[in-house]
Amino acid sequence: MAATGNAEETQLQEMEEEAGMEREMDSDEEEGMGIENSDDEEDDSSEDDKENEAEIQRLEEQLSINAFDYNCHLDLIKLLRQEGELPPLRKARQKMSELFPLTEEIWLDWLKDEIRLTEEEQNREKVYELFEMAVKDYICPEIWLEYAQYSIGGMGLPGGMEKVRSIFERALTAVGLHMTKGATLWEAYREFENVILATMAAEPPKLAEYQTYIDYEQKEGDPARIQIIFERALAENCLVPDMWAKYTKYLDRQLKIKDLVLSSHDRAVRNCPWTMGLWKNYLLALERHGADHHTISDVFEKALNAGFIQATDYVNIWEAYLDYLRRRVDFKSSRELEELRAAFTRSLDYMKQDVEERFSESGDPSCTIMQVWAKIEALHCKNIQKARELWDSIMTKGNAKFANMWLEYYNLERSYGDALHCRKALHRAVQCTSDYPEHVCEVLLTFERVEGSLEDWDAAVQKTETRLNRVNEQRAKVAEKEAHLVRQEEEKTEQRRRAKADKKNQKKGQKGSGPGEKRKAEDEDNENEWGEESEQPPKRHRGEGNQGSFRGGGAEEYMETESGLFGRRAPPCRRQEPPGAKRGQQMAPATVRKTQEDNPEQRKDDCSVFISNLAFNMEDPEKRLKELFEPCGPVQSVRPVYAAKGFRGYCYVQFEGKTSVPEALKMDRREVDGRPMFVSPCVDKNKNPDFKVFKYNTNLEKHKIFISGLPFSCTKEQLEELCKDQGTIKDIRLVTNRSGKPKGLAYVEFEDEAQASQAVLKLDGTVLQEHTLSVAISNPPRRNAADKPDFSRPMGAMMPRAMVYGSRGKGRTQLSLIPRSLHRQTGSESKAENGTAPKPTGGASGDAGFEAQAKPMSNSDFAKMLLRK
Repeated sequence: MAATGNAEETQLQEMEEEAGMEREMDSDEEEGMGIENSDDEEDDSSEDDKENEAEIQRLEEQLSINAFDYNCHLDLIKLLRQEGELPPLRKARQKMSELFPLTEEIWLDWLKDEIRLTEEEQNREKVYELFEMAVKDYICPEIWLEYAQYSIGGMGLPGGMEKVRSIFERALTAVGLHMTKGATLWEAYREFENVILATMAAEPPKLAEYQTYIDYEQKEGDPARIQIIFERALAENCLVPDMWAKYTKYLDRQLKIKDLVLSSHDRAVRNCPWTMGLWKNYLLALERHGADHHTISDVFEKALNAGFIQATDYVNIWEAYLDYLRRRVDFKSSRELEELRAAFTRSLDYMKQDVEERFSESGDPSCTIMQVWAKIEALHCKNIQKARELWDSIMTKGNAKFANMWLEYYNLERSYGDALHCRKALHRAVQCTSDYPEHVCEVLLTFERVEGSLEDWDAAVQKTETRLNRVNEQRAKVAEKEAHLVRQEEEKTEQRRRAKADKKNQKKGQKGSGPGEKRKAEDEDNENEWGEESEQPPKRHRGEGNQGSFRGGGAEEYMETESGLFGRRAPPCRRQEPPGAKRGQQMAPATVRKTQEDNPEQRKDDCSVFISNLAFNMEDPEKRLKELFEPCGPVQSVRPVYAAKGFRGYCYVQFEGKTSVPEALKMDRREVDGRPMFVSPCVDKNKNPDFKVFKYNTNLEKHKIFISGLPFSCTKEQLEELCKDQGTIKDIRLVTNRSGKPKGLAYVEFEDEAQASQAVLKLDGTVLQEHTLSVAISNPPRRNAADKPDFSRPMGAMMPRAMVYGSRGKGRTQLSLIPRSLHRQTGSESKAENGTAPKPTGGASGDAGFEAQAKPMSNSDFAKMLLRK
């Protein structure tokens, strides 16, 4: 059979060579003659086809006689592939595969033909079945690689991703160790996963994702996997102290490998030196693993120079070091004991000099270090006299008024002292305690019941009764004083209410009289002060509140929002216009005001916001603001406020529902026409007199930094570029004035306090555009009473604005900006129509009338006095 096959193969080769020689001769003849004979070519082609068909038929007949003729199968598949007859070719390959394992070349040809066919039929399962047959014949890396690459094409189908990974895993199991071709599969698998990672996780995992991963691995309990995920997380979040603390804690409690533990602690304090807890844990780890005293002392000295951000951090690190020194003392050798006492003395000096000078507080108001020292002296050293000296020093530092401090001292004497000193301590406690005197008195009486004589009991009863009577008298005086203040406040409220009613009646009485020449001149002054050129609107409205030029950081400027003029008449024009023109100019504002006053039920404050600080020259404010606020929700109406000269720079926007108001408030400080637009809630101050939009924040904000000294040209993008390397930035806000001009100040809010602290260390003193920046944690000073205008005082007693200082100690202005109309209030020639009646001369009734005029004025009264006709 094999000989027959070889003979047939030789015959086929001779036939192909003869056919090739004939084609070459024909080609040469055509080139020589330059004549193309298509009829001859067609005849040759038809003859070849007939010969192939005859040969295919002969091979099929041969296989029908002997199906195990291997070479005959090969020749038949080869001829059918040349003919391009796929169904017969597929049938021939299937018959051969049923009888023989196919070689790598045969399978690859078959698979490629089927892949081309299935691209049109969209039937991938048949190809998968064919691949499964192919990988069972021989260990062929090329077939597995082709299988994996083909499966990637179906990755978008349901379950496609899992199928690709499954095929790659099987391929690596089968041929991954192939010496010459196994690396190709590993490389393909790696590239596949990199592409998936790039498309599905363009950003590195977030800190929260790492935390979840770490928690999962800790539940599984594999130390190697836990360590590697910690290291991955710290490589991308090296400035997160909590992550370092969690990692070192795991190493201390689980692995306990000295070199690994100590090196991790060292890396932790080098990355986050401002975190006291990491230094404290480092000292404990050194002691736990038997480090020498010199090494631990060096680490402690580095911790003192790390620059902690709180005074209490220095107290805690000193306590950790003193605990270490106490544990190494055997109290039989004087050398270690003297070293411990010297360390206690140094700690007290350090807290008094370095810490108090830097933070303006010791950080240890309860004197915990001295309390520990006293207990050590009394318990281990049997030196109760030294302990008493320490407690005397503790009480002189402002702790004598606290009952708990005296009880701590009493317990020390009770444990290591004698009854005489216990009685003495309790008598002093009764005399000095101001927070819980009843409790101290009860402890003294209980002590005398157990230890004292009758004389001691009588003395204790007399002392406690005298003290408690004095305390009750003091409490009664305080309660009486508070009640008096409440009554005064109620009287002031009643006086303001009466003054408001009197002014309202007085205004109604003056409504019919025409203005004189002086009134006209004052109206012109009013227009000059509040007109278009100055762009200074009035100061209050129904949703008034302290609205600073910057929301965060706690250093908001004291700024009041504008006042609505609904229900008030606008200042009259200076020029006499023709009647028709004047009516045409004022008709729209008058109609708007009349509609709003006649239909108060149409106004819904809970669905409205107040917009202020807009440009006076804004074209068509109603249309412009409606377009601006429509993304927040359906706008029901926009009510701009007009005066005789035009738009006043503020308006009311009313939505159809309450849910749109929070979205509108988010647009506060958005720049419109080159100036920040103020957006605040619309609240009726008559119904809510104590309502404030914003409160002055005086708390320490550890996650936020305050930057001063910025160039005025600095943009938000430039500041973000400067700070982004220090951590995750949540918000950046540049401080501007009302006109939108920068002040050279900014607040940057980070994700946590550790990042903010790192930013302070790195950015303080940085030079930006030839400006040296000053960076600090946001910690605004408490606002003094002089920072806020006091409208409850008589107007003649008000301080000039040049004497009022801002929240950071700098004068707001060097000019007195009290309006001229306000100065006229104190003159004897002021008229009733300008706000107050002239002062009566002589007589008790005159004095009473004057004092009635000098009643405290509210913010609304002050604004009305400046703006009304």
